[in-house]
Amino acid sequence: MEYIILKSLGIKDVDHIERYAVRTEGDSDSLKIYYEKKKGQLFHKSEKFKFPRSRRGVRSSTDPNGYMEMSEVSPMLTKVMAELDDIVNHDQQEQSAKKKILMDLRHLEKVVKQKIEEIEVQLDKL
Repeated sequence: MEYIILKSLGIKDVDHIERYAVRTEGDSDSLKIYYEKKKGQLFHKSEKFKFPRSRRGVRSSTDPNGYMEMSEVSPMLTKVMAELDDIVNHDQQEQSAKKKILMDLRHLEKVVKQKIEEIEVQLDKL
């Protein structure tokens, strides 16, 4: 899948994104993208991006003639997060499928082992 917004930010290595975090810092939101740790690295490689929060006036609920200033998440950050969610959720779904297959395999190993032991006991009785 093409991740146009991420590529416009200069992110080329989308296949190695592991997770991300967003936090508000003053008048901007900070996005930190963490990549898979390569062999021999002590820390995860990460990139940090700042998105200014947009401000707008909203009618006050306490004063009918007054307005309050509110800040909102940048629409660009919302689009970036949607693409990152697609990447991160896809990876988690793959991991879940791998875990299930591995659990099924371990269960099969136990069943086969028990059956072999049962047959050996029957052979010893003969």
